[in-house]
Amino acid sequence: MPRGQKSKLRAREKRRQAREEPGHLVAAQATVPEEEESPSSLSPHFKDAPQSSPATGTPSKPQVTGRVHSTSTTAAAASNTSFNEGANNQVEEKPNASQARNTTEHWHRGPLDKKVAMLVYYLLYKYQMKEPITKADMLRNVIQIYKNHFHEILRKASEHLELVFGLDVKEVDPNRNTYVLVNKLESSYDGRVNDNGGVPKTGLLMTVLGVIFTKGNCATEEQVWEVLNMMGLYDGMKNFIYGEPRKLITKDWVKEEYLEYRQVANSDPPCYEFLWGPRAHAETSKMKVLEFVAKIHDTVPSAFPAWYEEALRDEKERAQARVVAKACTAAMASARSRAMASSFSTPK
Repeated sequence: MPRGQKSKLRAREKRRQAREEPGHLVAAQATVPEEEESPSSLSPHFKDAPQSSPATGTPSKPQVTGRVHSTSTTAAAASNTSFNEGANNQVEEKPNASQARNTTEHWHRGPLDKKVAMLVYYLLYKYQMKEPITKADMLRNVIQIYKNHFHEILRKASEHLELVFGLDVKEVDPNRNTYVLVNKLESSYDGRVNDNGGVPKTGLLMTVLGVIFTKGNCATEEQVWEVLNMMGLYDGMKNFIYGEPRKLITKDWVKEEYLEYRQVANSDPPCYEFLWGPRAHAETSKMKVLEFVAKIHDTVPSAFPAWYEEALRDEKERAQARVVAKACTAAMASARSRAMASSFSTPK
């Protein structure tokens, strides 16, 4: 066969393979070894927590990272070197939606995936600007000629926003097709999650909280770093979304009371471990974190029976605490009203 014809056949075969290649958003930038991509594979992160769900076929000892590894790698891979040259710069740069746009450059596998990437950037921008989001705006400014694929594009963009940034896309007015991005944390302390006006880091925080929960509510520093490394985050290496990971998990989130970072008792040389901080207990729950972990594995919380039972017990205790707190508040209000009434009715 002539050389030119062989080249044409090879080029045609490559184009065919490219068309057949899956374009799933969260796997687009994955560099996970094959055994990590398999939903039935076991992970060392969970070997201490026996789980089983033979009926559903879901992983008995799943990785917390899973698809978060893939989506976070998408966000991190484009930027892991962006701050290296200026690491000595004393001015701390804030990540923003325009910088987050760099993450989309690694997803492009086809026209729909490009639209997914553009929609993520667009929604992050709207979130930061606190501007309303409507279907009409998304169609006009992003989707354009692919309007028949609107729901598919929005679904994939929503998945990326949830797993990487911890933002849920919610439709608040079905009649007007108006949407809003909601942070997964309830921000009960100061009325807002402290993202300093930058891109939210809630997705990573939920991942760390998931590691802690699934390791018996206390994870060693090595266990947390093993997961972060799988996500492309390394000690001392700045990331444009998360900054320097060690500072974030051992100082920033500890100061904000999302995490507790303490030395393991009687450890020599000193070893450290992570627990949930009071703010994590106030703003999320074991069930919500388990739902996040389940989402990573395309399954439901009940697929992990032991953790699910623990999360249910936690939900029950929280509900009881709310009832008690409400009763105490009502009793105090009633007592105050009686005291005021008595003071006005007592003759002088």
